[in-house]
Amino acid sequence: MTFEEYLITKKIDADKFKKSEPQRFDEWKYLFAQMHPESFTSHKKFLINPTRRKYQIEK
Repeated sequence: MTFEEYLITKKIDADKFKKSEPQRFDEWKYLFAQMHPESFTSHKKFLINPTRRKYQIEK
């Protein structure tokens, strides 16, 4: 699973996230590559929801 696919499962728009916060996007992408998706979710648990609210996928 790629980081972009992971963001889709969390209902986060990867393009909006990358354009608005490129440094954080790159940091998360790097960390995601280093660990299992479930570990990443646990590690960023309290940051994923606010990020989802900011960069929600448009339906």
